[in-house]
Amino acid sequence: MAAATVAGKAGAAPAGALQTRAIPSSGENLPVIGLGTSGPFEVAATPAARAPLAQVLEAFFAAGACLIDTSPMYSTAEGVLGDLLTPAMHARAFLATKVWTRGEQAGIAQMQRSAQLLHTRRLDLIQVHNLLDLDVQLRTLHAWKDEGRVRYVGVTHYTVSAYPDLIRILERERLDFVQFNYSPATREAEKRLLPLAQERGTAVLVNRPFEDGALFARVRNQPLPSWAADVDAASWGQLALKFILSHPAVTCIIPATGKLAHLEDNLAGGRGRLPDAAQRAQIARLFS
Repeated sequence: MAAATVAGKAGAAPAGALQTRAIPSSGENLPVIGLGTSGPFEVAATPAARAPLAQVLEAFFAAGACLIDTSPMYSTAEGVLGDLLTPAMHARAFLATKVWTRGEQAGIAQMQRSAQLLHTRRLDLIQVHNLLDLDVQLRTLHAWKDEGRVRYVGVTHYTVSAYPDLIRILERERLDFVQFNYSPATREAEKRLLPLAQERGTAVLVNRPFEDGALFARVRNQPLPSWAADVDAASWGQLALKFILSHPAVTCIIPATGKLAHLEDNLAGGRGRLPDAAQRAQIARLFS
């Protein structure tokens, strides 16, 4: 989850607003760059720890972004995020959290606790985290959606080994969202998972776009190619994000960061031109 400037010096952000993509099940538009909270938002309740995160949130919403992804699995992240969101931020935020437990009552209690920590009565998206106790939790989530307690329902995972399970679930379930890992170096999702999500009308959230920082090790000490400017990319991170966004099934990418400079670089990846098929192949070769 290292941010975009690790391997390439950040440049000026391309002019213009963040691109948006429609959620297939509703038509609601989402900005294509979101914010993950695993790691950076797992901090103590001290001003020194939280002040940089407040700056990140202010810049995030000022740029027109809105989707923030969190989970009860991420220790203090839900509570930290809930404490830092101002009323004005709440009015614009698309809050996505997860259920990560076994049993119907335990799932209900956990989701109620998430809403309390995030200071909201209705969550935008709840996802079954890593497919844990899938059928039980989905049953509750579909009921909650019918009751208006959650707007969207989804599932998540973060490893290629889980793709067969995600494919089977998408084939049998009507879901609003599916979340999984995808990057220029990890392209297995292109074979079946991304096309299937597109066929089924399921929005795609992409996690681990930078391979937990390992993506940048592949291009360390290499100059950014001059043709990156043709897709308005001024850093290696922006080039990777634009590769991901150039797949039409992708709805939003959720890189996690607690640093303002990294956030700004990530947001720049959601502006300007995207690579075509030939440029995608060039980017993939650079990161291979």
